Amino acid sequence: MASFLSSSIYRTEQDSMGEVKVPQEALYQAQTQRAINNFTISSLTLPHRFIQSIAMIKLAAAQSNEHLQQLDPTLSKAIQASCQTIIDGEYLEHFPIDVFQTGSGTSTNMNANEVIATLANQILLEEGEKQKVHPNDHVNMSQSSNDVIPTAIQLSAYLELSDRLLPAMKQLSSVIKKKSHSLSDVVKTGRTHLMDAMPVTFEQELSGWQAQVDKAQMRISQLLPELAQLAQGGTAVGTGINADDKFINAFVSALNQITGKQFKPSENYFYSLSSQDTSVAISGELKVYATALLKISNDLRWMNSGPLAGIGDIELTALQPGSSIMPGKVNPVIPEAVAMASAQVVGNDATITIAGQSGNFQLNVMLPVIAYNLLQSIELLTNASLSLAEKAIAGFTVRAENVQKALNRNPILVTALNPIIGYNQAARIAKQAYQENRPIIDVALENTDLTREELETLLDPKKLV
Repeated sequence: MASFLSSSIYRTEQDSMGEVKVPQEALYQAQTQRAINNFTISSLTLPHRFIQSIAMIKLAAAQSNEHLQQLDPTLSKAIQASCQTIIDGEYLEHFPIDVFQTGSGTSTNMNANEVIATLANQILLEEGEKQKVHPNDHVNMSQSSNDVIPTAIQLSAYLELSDRLLPAMKQLSSVIKKKSHSLSDVVKTGRTHLMDAMPVTFEQELSGWQAQVDKAQMRISQLLPELAQLAQGGTAVGTGINADDKFINAFVSALNQITGKQFKPSENYFYSLSSQDTSVAISGELKVYATALLKISNDLRWMNSGPLAGIGDIELTALQPGSSIMPGKVNPVIPEAVAMASAQVVGNDATITIAGQSGNFQLNVMLPVIAYNLLQSIELLTNASLSLAEKAIAGFTVRAENVQKALNRNPILVTALNPIIGYNQAARIAKQAYQENRPIIDVALENTDLTREELETLLDPKKLV
């Protein structure tokens, strides 16, 4: 928490509701302080990426308003310079408002307007200018909280998805592919219902993981064009009130230059302000990916289990002691951490789904919690993907002796004899092999007319995959 929040030195600021005391060193002004005083539900604040996205919006708006001769160039330049410092990661401690605030995110929008105005006025003062930047009249020109916050949600999510999550998913897929190719000749016991089943290769098993990652990546990528259609220009209710007709095209052009991406105006501002269907859709695909990571993590945990009393197919890299009381114990900590992150993403999706239902007439009124949960899900999945790739999958080793032992004694291999001896006789042989704990080939040799050479050919695991 910023040190100035606990300061005993205050200055007096004024807004349309009167005077309010603000910490002397705070860059924000009266409306932000009222929000700090009013919203004390949690210690959660909106992510830095979201705040920086608002600064990008304010920067693009200032450029557009100057271009349209709506904003004095001197004021515009000061606003732009102030926005850039926030985009660069400075002054983020001056955005302390609780996530659980006014549903439109007006408090956060005004927080940004006030901080940017204060920074801009410091610049103007240093330059000897007498003009002053006003948070509403200048920084918020041609905008409303009702289109700024929905735009910031989609802008920040788009940037985080395209710049961080999708590359992390690609990295995870690449690591799985490389690992599977290195194990292409290793045959193991397949398992259904956690019970012995027909054999598979490690490559085949891991190819299923890779397909999960690749398909999730494809589905998320397919939503990016929809995410790139922004609410900015709709202002208060979708009619574009108080914004020049040419503002939105100028804004999108400026934003694209700032971000290096290709954003577009919304096809329907009433849709973009009143609903959060796009965020709900993105969250749903993030949930699907979280489910995939949870499946992969649990496979790793089971395969690593033991090492003596469990399955013991693989050995994960030992990263840290696993017990405060049992010496020598090492646990599958990365898959466990990824599983918990995945569970959090599933919970976030439930929150976003409920929040998405709160579009009342011309505005959704759960925007801050959508922003927080959506960006947290993207961050969790990004870091989980990289951790799983580099600290679990890339370095695990196969316990070849265990794998071969289980494979040799797997009675389910008798399935390959079904076409020759029939299901019922094969079932009797499998049960006897289980009961006597003997290799299936020995029991089959005693109970069929097939020679050992024939059985070795028919029951060869490498020919059954």
